[in-house]
Amino acid sequence: MPVAIDLNSDVGESFGNWTFGDDARIIESVSSANVACGFHAGDATGIRATCAAAAAAGVSVGAHPGYRDLAGFGRRFIDVEPAELTNDVVYQIGALQALARAAGTTVRYVKPHGALYNTIAVHELQARAVVQAVREIDDALPLLVLPNTVIEAEARSAGLRTVVEAFADRAYQPDGALVSRREAGSVLHSESDVVDHVLRIATDGEVLAIDGSRIGINAESICVHGDTPGAVAMAAAVRKALTAAGVDIDAFA
Repeated sequence: MPVAIDLNSDVGESFGNWTFGDDARIIESVSSANVACGFHAGDATGIRATCAAAAAAGVSVGAHPGYRDLAGFGRRFIDVEPAELTNDVVYQIGALQALARAAGTTVRYVKPHGALYNTIAVHELQARAVVQAVREIDDALPLLVLPNTVIEAEARSAGLRTVVEAFADRAYQPDGALVSRREAGSVLHSESDVVDHVLRIATDGEVLAIDGSRIGINAESICVHGDTPGAVAMAAAVRKALTAAGVDIDAFA
């Protein structure tokens, strides 16, 4: 059983008059905040405010870059040229670095968002483009990844630190991939189911796939999505359950 594990959540995704999630309350329960960088969600004012809230709470800030897809919230695959994708990711991380610095903190890691995150698990050219972007910005930045994926292999080959991530509120396929959000049962909505799922990951090093099979996973970080219904209560329950099980909540970066 791990002595400590990181809890992360996607935040900073409000845009203009559109409020998305409850960043301030989610930040109370996590140790790392994946802050949107403006391409899939977020605007400069909201991003800076989220960085300031994370800094005040002692929560690590990570860049959460995605496809240039505000309308689709970054959840649609885009067949972008690798060089363009590298520049887009460099741009997003750089923008967040500036806003984080202005808010009194720094960017400590990178976690791609949505469709980009899922694509680079299997797509070599896009995975290499993201790795190249991180190397050009700061090759000391860890990269959050799904285990046994193309992006994990590409990042390690390039000398980047990879941090294996599991998901508190997502169902898994027998091969370890996440169940598509287009499929029924892809998101866990029951607080008790989520807590059981997280405790199994943190204490037993495994998840139950959607078919009931067991998958080993050595996760350093667990994501609690901020846009899941009841996310605030769910994140608090997860933190409480882990602490009760003797697992400390601590940022990996």
